[in-house]
Amino acid sequence: MISEKTATRAWRVAAQTPDPELPMLTLADLGILRDVSESLDGSIVATITPTYSGCPAIREISLDLRSRLIGAGYENVRIATQLAPAWTSDWITEEGRGKLLEAGIAPPDPARHTSGPVPLTLGLPTSAPCPRCGSTRTTQTAAFSATACRSLHRCLDCAEPFEAVKSL
Repeated sequence: MISEKTATRAWRVAAQTPDPELPMLTLADLGILRDVSESLDGSIVATITPTYSGCPAIREISLDLRSRLIGAGYENVRIATQLAPAWTSDWITEEGRGKLLEAGIAPPDPARHTSGPVPLTLGLPTSAPCPRCGSTRTTQTAAFSATACRSLHRCLDCAEPFEAVKSL
């Protein structure tokens, strides 16, 4: 019999798992924890969605998530991956966006939603507002940072460099 209490408790444990690339965010903050349920055989199934196909962190996330659930007393744990619907940066919670700002990382703008072919936009890359002083006079200095989902910027007012999470 599936216990709502068990699934709710397991969700709380799973939701507190930190993201290995942005450790100030939990999987719940990042919005990649889709579901935690108890299957008919009594095992706990945690379902996650990678931020993009080929995300190198998904293996570490799966191992850490499984380890935390086992450490919380669940004996049989399975981690499932759900690819559709695809994750977008809009799934980052407001609390998660606040944690990014506190860490000096600009949260992403709302993701562009289109159907059909993806339009190609030519021109200079957009830059994020400075998470330290709030200035919008910033420039992107590199398309990639420590991870593929972040870019590097510099504020033209306070001169501080900063990272931003890309809108996906």
